[in-house]
Amino acid sequence: MTAGTQLIERIARRDARVAVIGLGYVGLPLAVVFAEAGFHVVGVDLDPRKVAAISCGESYIEDIPTARLAPLAHAGRMSATSDFAALRACDAVCICVPTPLHKTGDPDISFIIAAADQIARYLHPGMLVVLESTTYPGTTTEVILPRLSAPESGLRVGQDFFLCFSPERVDPGRTDWTTANTPKVMGGVTPQCLQAGRALYGAAIQTVVPVSSTEAAEMTKLLENTFRAVNIGLVNEVLLMCERLGLDAWEVIDAAATKPFGFMKFTPGPGLGGHCIPIDPLYLSWKLRTLNYRAQFIELASEINTAMPRYWARKVQDALNDAGKSLKGSQVLVLGVAYKKDVSDMRESPAIDIIHLLREKGAVVSYHDPHVPSFRYEGLALESVQHLDSAINQADCVVIATDHSAYDWPAVSRQSRLIVDTRRAVRPAAL
Repeated sequence: MTAGTQLIERIARRDARVAVIGLGYVGLPLAVVFAEAGFHVVGVDLDPRKVAAISCGESYIEDIPTARLAPLAHAGRMSATSDFAALRACDAVCICVPTPLHKTGDPDISFIIAAADQIARYLHPGMLVVLESTTYPGTTTEVILPRLSAPESGLRVGQDFFLCFSPERVDPGRTDWTTANTPKVMGGVTPQCLQAGRALYGAAIQTVVPVSSTEAAEMTKLLENTFRAVNIGLVNEVLLMCERLGLDAWEVIDAAATKPFGFMKFTPGPGLGGHCIPIDPLYLSWKLRTLNYRAQFIELASEINTAMPRYWARKVQDALNDAGKSLKGSQVLVLGVAYKKDVSDMRESPAIDIIHLLREKGAVVSYHDPHVPSFRYEGLALESVQHLDSAINQADCVVIATDHSAYDWPAVSRQSRLIVDTRRAVRPAAL
């Protein structure tokens, strides 16, 4: 019986032990889904606070309530450790580590490399390794495969061990599409690798979509987020154009969205946030530069989206000038610092850029966010104001940066002296 057949049989019996490296917004939900499917799961993370929380059955991710995690931890189906030696007893390993960008704009895959090197130490016959971290096409075969198939290991991919790429598709805060029911793209280094990957993920996730290679799977994820980034860049530029034309961009977008075919609605905003959409397209752009090709759509969209916080800071300055006040010394209250509504995730949040820009121009900036009581980020250390009504009444200008559902927008509109609304949360009167 081959190593692949034995692995698939263990998966079918739920005897396989699954490790998830990286217990953040992607890794923890994935670990929970595998544990709920009947597998014994061990999470590996270098953050001792995460390990301690999971050991106590406590969740630190909004998408995973403690009430869902605790029974799995208490039943022994899910545990956590900072010791990579736990991989020795695992049949499958999923890599869910961060993939940020360097300040120079090139990919930082150091977390992937570190994880692969640790896996290589404990790689054994019959092990399946699946990379989920978003990266450029070729990473799985060019970076991970050589580390796992080094001559000293004596293990051959597709025969002794199995390697796949399956891009994460987590959208924090969503309840309709989750890790369990969002279709999962899967590419294997060999057909045998793909078969093993489909067997594991198919046992826990409703739909697995196979593609011909790991490179195709890597490119699929970049296309998904590049599509969003480019279209958001387009609609942000539509906002700029409509302002020059004396038109209401949101009215134009809403009208266009009534077309039942050939149009997909995107809306302007303060810029791009979150780990994926602002960063993933630049992975593709970087990869293409190594092939002497310029990804013009990506670079132009990034230029427009990156400039939006500065546009909105100018709008605050102009609004105060029109009210006879200087931005310098004015009290500005920013509502929402998370990158999107109804989550606490601040990664790449454009609200932070807006706060920085306003402070640089001398404004006295405070913020309120029901999901973020305090933060330290990019040189800022602020606490959310405790009394929202009082803060709104005292502010010379209120900037709506994140349109959380918890806000009473009509009340915000009534109480504010001046509003700059980057999300169109405060709707104008109907025509």
